[in-house]
Amino acid sequence: MAQILSVGLSNPPYEVTQDTTRSFVKRLFSEHHADIERLLSIVQNGEIDRRYVSAPLAWFDKEHTFEEKNKLFIEMATHHGIKAIDACLNAKHFIRESIGYQEIDAIFFITSTGIATPTIDAKIMNHCAFSQHTKRIPIWGIGCAGGVSGVSRAYEYCRAYPAANVLVLCIELCSLTFQKNDYSKSNLIGASLFADGAACVLVSGERSKLVEREKSTQNSTNKAHPRILDTMSTFMPDSEDVMGWDVRNNGLYVIFSKDIPTIIRSWLSPNVEKFLNRHSLKSDDIQHFVAHPGGKKVIEAYYEALSLPSDKTLPSRTILRNYGNMSSPTVIFVLESIMNSSAKEDDLGLMLALGPGFSSELILLEWT
Repeated sequence: MAQILSVGLSNPPYEVTQDTTRSFVKRLFSEHHADIERLLSIVQNGEIDRRYVSAPLAWFDKEHTFEEKNKLFIEMATHHGIKAIDACLNAKHFIRESIGYQEIDAIFFITSTGIATPTIDAKIMNHCAFSQHTKRIPIWGIGCAGGVSGVSRAYEYCRAYPAANVLVLCIELCSLTFQKNDYSKSNLIGASLFADGAACVLVSGERSKLVEREKSTQNSTNKAHPRILDTMSTFMPDSEDVMGWDVRNNGLYVIFSKDIPTIIRSWLSPNVEKFLNRHSLKSDDIQHFVAHPGGKKVIEAYYEALSLPSDKTLPSRTILRNYGNMSSPTVIFVLESIMNSSAKEDDLGLMLALGPGFSSELILLEWT
């Protein structure tokens, strides 16, 4: 079975508080919404204190072409991708020794917020000394489900190649998709919710030399690592209008249905139940709920649909409060938090994220 050995994170330097966001949204949207005060209360009550974005707030006051935004995406994604990878390969709180680029066999690169050919992973490999034979598997367009989906695909890769070491690199710069002249409620909510970040996960097969090295250096200070027991993907037919992008001349316009929490309540529970039943488990058997925090209402929908105790949603709520919704990397931030604090040997975890399609991705974890 594949094991998650390490995680590394990176955020842009520009911090935006929710009070600043409220003022920004009011200035841009007030002339176009008679109920602006009600909408601003949604912004203020979204349980987000701060987020990080890829440009100073004044940059968003001006209109930018798709070309300008995408050039900045390529520059920032390459920079923060390298930072997240280096943080992952040198995370002494997870691994006993630093890991060299040459020890990596494949990179799964996940994004939905910018376009580059060759993809960002190729640009990173021109800065870092990876083997020229490292396999590149870029995946575009899975949105918020991308973090869990990427780890699932890495797990499947490691089942085929059990000696392999695989990086899953998620980079989303959601702020660069903001459309200054789009006065829709979806864009307003997106402006109050979405943020930028990068996360890297190291997944290693059961015969990996890195796994053997970790076992040989175990001592009382070692943290337990989650191994992947199983995964499940579920697609909802004819649901393309729930979440995604509308691609226009000026770039990416957010599609964000107000029905997402309702869909979660009615659709998610049977999927999770079916998945856990494969292993004769129930939600009560899960110690760690590693869920993508899509927003306050999404977390509340998880809580109701799966009958969770409130403490099991705390890691997701904490990441949402401090980082906002960074799309695919966000669930990896939740995983890093749990790996770094509360998880212990034999604990079970459920990784969960929802994304465009409409679809869900699930992973069953066991700490060992």
